[in-house]
Amino acid sequence: MATTNAVSRVELPELPIEGGCECGSLRYRITAAPLTFYLCHCTTCQKQSGSAFGASLHVPAEGITLEGPSTTYSHLGGSGRTLDAVFCPSCGDRLTHQVQGGAAIVVKPGTLDDRSWLMPAGHVFTASRQPWVSLPDDGTLLFEGAPDLPALRARWSEMVGRP
Repeated sequence: MATTNAVSRVELPELPIEGGCECGSLRYRITAAPLTFYLCHCTTCQKQSGSAFGASLHVPAEGITLEGPSTTYSHLGGSGRTLDAVFCPSCGDRLTHQVQGGAAIVVKPGTLDDRSWLMPAGHVFTASRQPWVSLPDDGTLLFEGAPDLPALRARWSEMVGRP
């Protein structure tokens, strides 16, 4: 893990925070403050995102509503638990996933209408990151493997100025 330096500040937008798929037929509204935001460099996220990493914005499950047609794909996650991933059936964009029975839903933050305020609290599974991806040395939490979720949530709370 990186050494702790000054905490980068994040100014959360006013609630609700909205987003949706590329074609616009599946939309969501976030009505509760996000719990954490991080980047995942595992090979599953690389494959799912078609990029060097996946991005995960955790929100309380009761703090998000989806509107429009959706398709759910259930699969076994890296943790050994079943994940329900929600997609738009028209354009195929993945908007969320949730561990079955989990208290948080993970929003794919690239689907937010406004992404300008995002700054990750950490990077996880960095051991499998692409060699051309540089990691910050500014106090952002770094995990070679699975994340310490309480630490990521605590760091995010510092970043958004919550106790």
